[in-house]
Amino acid sequence: MTAIPATMTAMGWDAPGGPEVLRPEIAAVPQPGPGQVLVKVAYAGVNRPDVIQRQGFYPAPADASPLPGLEISGHVVAQGDGVIVPFVGQSVCALVAGGGYAEYCLAEAAQCFDAGDIALDEAAAIPETLFTVWHNVFERGMVAEGETILVHGGTSGIGSMAILLGKLFDVRVIVTCGGADKCAQALNIGAAHAIDYKTTDFVEQVSRITGGKGVEMVLDMVAGDYVARNLKCLADDGRHVTIAVQGGVRAEINMAEVMRRRITMTGSTLRPRTKAFKAALADEIRETVWPVIAAGELRPVMDQCFALTEAAAAHVRMEQGAHIGKIVLKVA
Repeated sequence: MTAIPATMTAMGWDAPGGPEVLRPEIAAVPQPGPGQVLVKVAYAGVNRPDVIQRQGFYPAPADASPLPGLEISGHVVAQGDGVIVPFVGQSVCALVAGGGYAEYCLAEAAQCFDAGDIALDEAAAIPETLFTVWHNVFERGMVAEGETILVHGGTSGIGSMAILLGKLFDVRVIVTCGGADKCAQALNIGAAHAIDYKTTDFVEQVSRITGGKGVEMVLDMVAGDYVARNLKCLADDGRHVTIAVQGGVRAEINMAEVMRRRITMTGSTLRPRTKAFKAALADEIRETVWPVIAAGELRPVMDQCFALTEAAAAHVRMEQGAHIGKIVLKVA
């Protein structure tokens, strides 16, 4: 095993701002504590929360690395007390609370998955969206086999994972996308219907597609004035789950409608949740979804790979919104 250096290259910033504030820095290689492993990072996933953190609006939890990066793949090179698996030398991917944009990153052993035969660029693109979609669609959203859901941002990392998991569990997924090309891409991924929100009213289209019934659940990444429109898309007893507020943090809704139609409204953010919660979520994913991934039957939709030191360009691509699926950084 190659000796672990004392320092590493990482991507950080001096002050919040646009993508241009990202720059390489030399940081100390972290040391794994109880229940943790140190991963020599091969690839790091790029996610919308990274962008929001860089802008100064989504600080890392107090016990997490201040560096961006919420998912990684690579090889375990050291472990803390109490760790049995994964073992040193094993290839893994992991959900982390920060620190992924670096040559080495700490991960909770309980949040690691055996990468096995999965290409490491794809492995790095799985954890954050898989945890987010599984929890918010299948747990909080209580989606069941045979139901229909509406997902905004159908070609994003979250949207594409929702489509893939929908296919796996016999859930019909209707998505919204910005433009005919993106709609075509979403259909190619496996969406049942793709609505171009730039040219049509998605509320009217959902009503048409569902024969006026509406969908059982909406996965909302927009919030703002979309919320009232989303409620119009829901069937009676429908569930509305918000996971991002790209369209604004405030929404005006008719609470009488919520009561009359027995609508459930909820939402969540993953990063601040406890290690115990994430470990339990990982266990459920390990039992329900990971065997399918390990068998090669589900792979993330990949967009573009950038070098670690090109993280600014990766953020530009994400903010432009032209990407289809996941953006990753090649670290080693």
